Amino acid sequence: MSPVEVVPLVDEGLGNSAYLLDLGDGRALVVDVSLDLRAASGAARRSGLRVAFAADTHLHADFLSGARQLSATEGTRVLASAAGHREFAHTGLHDGDEVDLGGLRLRALTTPGHTHEHLSFLLLDADRPVGVFTGGSLLVGAAARTDLVSPDRAEALARAQYASLRRLTELPDGVAVWPTHGAGSFCSAPPGAERTSTIGREKATNPLLRAPDEDAFVSALLGSLGTFPPYFRRLGEINRRGPAVLETSPVLAPLDVARVRASLADGARLIDVRPVERFAAAHVPGSLSIPLRPAFASWLGWLAPHDVPLVVLRDPGQDPAEIAWQATKIGYAGLAGELAGGIGAWDRPVSRTRVVGPGEVDRPVLDIRQASEFAAGHLPGARHIELGDLADRVGEVPAEPLVVMCGHGERAMGAASLLERDGHRDLAVLAGGPGDWSAATGQKLETGR
Repeated sequence: MSPVEVVPLVDEGLGNSAYLLDLGDGRALVVDVSLDLRAASGAARRSGLRVAFAADTHLHADFLSGARQLSATEGTRVLASAAGHREFAHTGLHDGDEVDLGGLRLRALTTPGHTHEHLSFLLLDADRPVGVFTGGSLLVGAAARTDLVSPDRAEALARAQYASLRRLTELPDGVAVWPTHGAGSFCSAPPGAERTSTIGREKATNPLLRAPDEDAFVSALLGSLGTFPPYFRRLGEINRRGPAVLETSPVLAPLDVARVRASLADGARLIDVRPVERFAAAHVPGSLSIPLRPAFASWLGWLAPHDVPLVVLRDPGQDPAEIAWQATKIGYAGLAGELAGGIGAWDRPVSRTRVVGPGEVDRPVLDIRQASEFAAGHLPGARHIELGDLADRVGEVPAEPLVVMCGHGERAMGAASLLERDGHRDLAVLAGGPGDWSAATGQKLETGR
């Protein structure tokens, strides 16, 4: 058979990779594809392929699976763990089960850890192992977190993860490793890591695989876990039941200003996706700043309520389809629409937020980065509250002039918008991060927590 062609489909924002495998006969397999099927469908169409199989390695917590959508719209056969007890049509696989792909074969390997029902899929050409879709088990330079199913099961699943990784390392060194989670994923992967690897390379370089024993592995894995967005707690069960099948692509319906005002009065939230400087210059009071960028979905899922209607405010050049799809793929179905005409259509007073340069920090600092970022280097005396925790801890923030900061400014503006909604005034946002401040002032950063 000709060389196997596996095309990674990278979602830079969520830090994940889906995969498209050309089966050589006009059909394709996709692995861990999200409900936003634009990349997968486009890649298949360009190659003249029909997606015949969709395999999910686990019940995803960070995005809605697109497998059920493919099954409903294209007749795709869904492959997944029988232990996941999915409530929609699929082929439930147990350890060692194989699926004939037409020349190639897919063998299910139970690899619990990231989730209790996790499968890896070993791709075989005749009897030769070619590569393994490792999902959230073996990652490049890491292993996926084990606390998403339930915090009280984190250690038991970490011990299962240890055994699963040892099982995978029994494969030949030349076998390709195709993980789902990669750099930027809150499911745990080191920043800057490559997206794919080989068994041999991971055995030689992955720090977790070099742990001297199980206890050391568990301690290292659990010690590396940071926080994650609250929507992770909801999506696994939605994926088990089966995400609703979309009849049409999600859109942002235009809403006139009167309707937007009425919606906000009834409890809707306004999500302003414009760049930081545009939000700073003028924004609707009480709106939440989440700039549209690759990480938009993650921060929407972290900061915006999922159980109230959301109204979007964007600039004319920002793609409404991208906004709608990013929200939809993480389960935000309550998009009421967008303010037609943008900020120029708003006919009431606006709010403004000052942006300051690295050499203009003249007041107490609130650093809202992740704990690991803060520990690596922060301004002396800075107060620290992670952005994801801020909505529940606004009462801890003193009602005094503050500079809010992150690494670049996008997250800091989101934090400032939360504080402004809570009644804080005289806030400024730092344009840049701690390194910029140190370079501008000649002062050293503090480390540790």
